[in-house]
Amino acid sequence: MDLVTWNINSARAREDRLADWLERHRPDVICLQETKVVDEDFPAERCEALGYHVSHFGQKAYNGVAILSKAEPQDVWRGLDGDPDDDHSRLIGATIEGIQVICAYFPNGGTVDSDKYPYKLKWMERLRKQLDDRFDPTQKLVLCGDFNVAPFPDDVSHPDVFEGGVLANDDVRGALADIADFGLVDVFRPFHPTGEVWSWWDYRGGSFERDEGLRIDHVFCTAPLAELVTGAIVDRSEREGKGASDHAPVSVRFAARKPVSPLWPPAAPV
Repeated sequence: MDLVTWNINSARAREDRLADWLERHRPDVICLQETKVVDEDFPAERCEALGYHVSHFGQKAYNGVAILSKAEPQDVWRGLDGDPDDDHSRLIGATIEGIQVICAYFPNGGTVDSDKYPYKLKWMERLRKQLDDRFDPTQKLVLCGDFNVAPFPDDVSHPDVFEGGVLANDDVRGALADIADFGLVDVFRPFHPTGEVWSWWDYRGGSFERDEGLRIDHVFCTAPLAELVTGAIVDRSEREGKGASDHAPVSVRFAARKPVSPLWPPAAPV
């Protein structure tokens, strides 16, 4: 199975790019973030014509998450528990061929001195509780999406620019580690153990051309699924050209059965 996570930064603005990418790569599952449209405005018919079932949790102009899958999803659910006043469309899940797939768009946090930053940390705390309440680490589960966290210093291209900000500091890394302690593994990292592979580049100031980016788009899996991973890449080419999202797709391949020479458990990052 090939699974992709991609912050598309507007399904409406990048509908053609999405359709072209799906037609060329044909992943089994693709999780999208920042669709920025209500459900009825998502290009579902176009995706369905390409052979995908569409599950979308939308919001006008902001947020929005979707799971597109070749196989029909079961038990689709939407939303994060723990705050009835939080109407952000940031989380959607479904069971696809026996795998629980969760697509998440974590809050950015604004700046560390804004009210958006405590919301980010609380949102991550609520996500951990929802994992505890609804799921079991012994099942096959993948949590993927734009986490808005660079887990390690070498997931940041320019520490002088980003370290200490809302994407790269001890608090958000600790909150992400707490989520992972549910029983999740960063399945991208073992294939790129020295880091320096980015998934996001700011639109401003020629960041992509200078390769000034961060790895903030992730695929985390429970051990029964992590042991099936055979490869993980960032499709950097999709960040190029006019009208690209500021994020690139992150792709992970799963084998049908455990490989003869597994990478799991992964070695500690260097």
